[in-house]
Amino acid sequence: MTTQVTSSPPIAATPPPSVDSLPPLESCPALVLNADYRPLSYFPLSIWSWQDAVKAIFRESVTVIAEYDRAIHSPSTQVKLPSVLVLNEYVSVSSTPAFTRFNVFLRDALHCQYCGDPFKTHQLTFDHVIPRSKGGKTSWDNIVAACRKCNTRKGHKLPEQCSMFPITEPREPTVHELQETGKRFPPNFLHESWADFLYWDSELEGQI
Repeated sequence: MTTQVTSSPPIAATPPPSVDSLPPLESCPALVLNADYRPLSYFPLSIWSWQDAVKAIFRESVTVIAEYDRAIHSPSTQVKLPSVLVLNEYVSVSSTPAFTRFNVFLRDALHCQYCGDPFKTHQLTFDHVIPRSKGGKTSWDNIVAACRKCNTRKGHKLPEQCSMFPITEPREPTVHELQETGKRFPPNFLHESWADFLYWDSELEGQI
C-alpha cells in the first residue's frame, strides 16, 4: 500500500506594518511631567514634539515612562517614540502667573464676563472694565474676558454708564487656580498612556 503524503501549505510570514499604516510622527507628541510626576502645566498642556522628546532622551535629561507603537530608525539605532516623559530634575513652578492674554482667558474659564456665554478661540477678546481713555490700567484687576458682542456694546463706557458689570470681580489668580481650570479643558489629542498622569491628583468621587 502506498501512503500518499500531503504537504502542508506554506505558512505565510506576517509582513511588518507598512509606514503608511503607522500613525504620522506629528501625531506622536510626548506628555512631559515634572520630577514629581505632575504635568508642568495643564492648559496649555506640557507636551513636546517627537523631535524634542528624542533629543531629551539622548541628553539623558528625562526618563521614558510610556511609549507609542511607533519607532524611528537610523542606520545603527532604533528608538521607540515616547508618549510620557518625566524630567530627571525638578523644575520649580512659579507661584505667580504671567499676566498674559491667554491667562486672563483661562482665569475667566473662557466665558464672557458680561453675558456669561462660553466662546471659541477665534471669538476671544478682552475688555478694560475701566476704559483706558478714562484712566483704566491694563492689569489683572481691570481686564476681563469678553465676547465681541459685549465688548462692542460696552465700548468706552464705564460700567455704571451701560449697566455692564463683570460677573466675577477681576483679580490676579494663583497658578493652582489656573491649573485647576485648565484640567476642565483637555486637549484634542489624548493618548491612553496620558490618563494616569493628568488626573491622578484629582479628588476621587464615590469612594468606598
